Amino acid sequence: MDVIRGVLTALGVAIVGLSTAAAQEPPIRVGTIFPMSGPAGTSGIDAAAGARVQVELINKRGGLLGRKLVISQKDDESTPAVGISRANELIGEKADVIFEGRNSPVALAMQPVIAAANILDITCSAKAEAVLSGKGNPYGIRIISSNEIDADAIARYVIETKGAKRIVFMIQNDAYGNDFRQLIETKMKALGKPFEIVLTEKFPFKQADFRVSLTAVKSAKADIVVVINAATSGMSALVQQYRQAGIETPFLAGIALLTPEVFNVAKDQLNGVISGSAYLPELPPLDGIARAQEFYAAYRQAVGRPPGEEAGVAAQAVSVWASAVAQTGTLDRVKVAEAIRGHTVKDTDFGDVAFAANGQMLTKPRMFEVVDGATGKLKLVE
Repeated sequence: MDVIRGVLTALGVAIVGLSTAAAQEPPIRVGTIFPMSGPAGTSGIDAAAGARVQVELINKRGGLLGRKLVISQKDDESTPAVGISRANELIGEKADVIFEGRNSPVALAMQPVIAAANILDITCSAKAEAVLSGKGNPYGIRIISSNEIDADAIARYVIETKGAKRIVFMIQNDAYGNDFRQLIETKMKALGKPFEIVLTEKFPFKQADFRVSLTAVKSAKADIVVVINAATSGMSALVQQYRQAGIETPFLAGIALLTPEVFNVAKDQLNGVISGSAYLPELPPLDGIARAQEFYAAYRQAVGRPPGEEAGVAAQAVSVWASAVAQTGTLDRVKVAEAIRGHTVKDTDFGDVAFAANGQMLTKPRMFEVVDGATGKLKLVE
C-alpha cells in the first residue's frame, strides 16, 4: 500500500511539474505598427483594434502552440523614420511577428530593418508594388489586394461599366498614388477602348485643402474623377469640398479608402460615391463564414461599431499567420512564410485563401456605390 501511495505521490508531483512547466511557457509576442495619429491616424487605430481583437479571440480558443499571445502596438505617425524607430522598439521587445503597413513609404522603410532581425513581417494595407519586390523583405506577405488587382477592378468599372471617355485623376504624390495611377492607366489601355486622361492633379499626403485643384477638375468636364487619397482626414475633406464646389461628375474613391471615419465625417455627402473593397462583412461571401462573423461580432462589442476594411484586413493578417503557425507547428519566420507564399491557407477569417508565390493574398475587391452615407448603406455595382 505504501508502495502504491509512493508511486501515486511521485506521479502527482510529476504532473504538477509538467503543469507548472506549461504555465511557465513564455507568451508569443505579437507586434503591430500602424499610424495611430496624424492624417491616417483613425485608420491605423482601426487596424490596431482589429489585430488586438483577433489576438483576444485566439487566446479565448486556447492560444497558439499551447501558448498565450501578448500584443504590443506602436504608432508610426505615417512617417518612415518614426516607423523604423518603432520597428526597432519591437525588435528590442523580442517580437515573434510584426504586422504593419498603412502607408507604403513607411512599410518600405521598415521592411529591411525587420527582415535583418529575422522576424516575420506581414504587411496589412500598404499597396505599393515594391512591398513584394523582395528587396526589403525576401519573405514578404501582403493581405490587402495589391495595386495591380485594384487597378484592374477600377479600370473595368471606368471603361466597361461606366463607359467613361474623359477621365480625371486626383492622386497623392507618393509611391502609392503614382504607382496606382500608372497601373490604372495601363489596365484601361489593355481593354482596347478609346479614352483620354484630360487632367491629373497631384497633392501631398497631408493636404486638406483641395479647392484650387477642384476648380480645375470642374472645368475639365470629365465623365469620371478617380481619387486616390489614403489620408482619412484628406479624403473626408476632399469629398466635402467636392460637393461644395458643385461638381456633378461621378467621384470614384479608389479601393479601401472609404473608411468608417470618412463615413462618420462626410455622411450623406458620400451618397453616389463609387469605391471598392475586399472586406464587406455584411455581404457574400463573408456573411456566410463563421470566423468572419465571430470577429465582426467581437469587434462591434469591443469598439462599439462595425469594423471597416482596415480592421478586417489587420484581423485577417493575424488569422492567416495563426493558421500557418498551427499548420507548421513553429514560429520560425522562414517556415511560416513558406507555408503561406504560393499556397492556400485554410480556416482564416476569409475562409480558405490562396496566396501568389510573391506573398500576395489573391482576394479581389468588389465595386459598390454609397446609397446612404449616414447609415453606411451600400449597393454593388459590378
